[in-house]
Amino acid sequence: WLPDGYADKARAGKRFQVLYMHDGQMLFDASTTWNGTAWGVQDTLARLMREGKVEDTIVVAVFNIERNRYFEYFPQKFLDEMAPAARAAFQREGLKSAPKADDYLRFLVRELKPFVDAKYATRRDAAGTFVMGSSMGGLISVYAMSEYPQVFGGAAGLSTHWPGIGKPNAALPLAAFNYLNRKLPAPQGHKLYQDHGGVGLDALYGPYQVFVDQIARDRGYTDANYLSKVFPEDDHNEKAWAARLEAPL
Repeated sequence: WLPDGYADKARAGKRFQVLYMHDGQMLFDASTTWNGTAWGVQDTLARLMREGKVEDTIVVAVFNIERNRYFEYFPQKFLDEMAPAARAAFQREGLKSAPKADDYLRFLVRELKPFVDAKYATRRDAAGTFVMGSSMGGLISVYAMSEYPQVFGGAAGLSTHWPGIGKPNAALPLAAFNYLNRKLPAPQGHKLYQDHGGVGLDALYGPYQVFVDQIARDRGYTDANYLSKVFPEDDHNEKAWAARLEAPL
C-alpha cells in the first residue's frame, strides 16, 4: 500500500518508512478475509499522516498461508527454552510440524525486504523499518525485532498470544519469557508496543503480559519507547484491532 502522493514525492527524492504486517489478507479489504472484516489499515494510516502524527509510510502486507500459519508464526527459538519432553510434545501435538518461524523471518529479511527496497523509495535503516501483527502475528513481530534488531527498529503486537495455545499454561509463556530475557534487543534504537483486550481469548493474556512488561522495563525500555495498553471491552478480532490501530501507529 502506497500513500497518496507517493509517486510525486518519490520523484522528488523522498524516502518512505516501511511497515511490514502479517496476515496481510486481513488488513485492507474485507472481501479477501475469511470472516468478512478487515483492519482498514489504509484508512487509519492515511488519516494519521494527514494529521501529521505519522511520517509517510509504505505498508507491506504479507499474506499468511493458512495451513502453515501456526508453525511459521510461533517463535522457533522459544522451543530451545523448553524441557525436551515438553518441546517434543508441543511440536507433535501443537505445531504438528517442524518449526518454520526462522525460515519465515529469513524470507522477510533476505528476500522480501530487498525486493521492496529495490522497487520502492524506502528508508532502509532500522529506524524506518517496523513490523506489526496480532495474536500469533504479535508473537512473530516481537521475535522478528529480537532476531533482527539491525533490520527492525520497532515492533507492535496487538493481542499478543503469549500463552502460545488457547488455554492457560506455564511451559510456553515461560519459554517466551526466558527467550526475551536473553534476546529482547537493547532499547536504544528500538520501540515496542503491546496490548490486549479483556474478552474472549484476550481474557487470558493479562497475567502473561505483566511479565513481558516487566522484562521490557528491566531491559531498560521506558515510556519513550515502550507502550503496553489494556482495552477491557475488546474481544480477539479484526474489529477490535481496527478500532485501536491508532495507538501502535
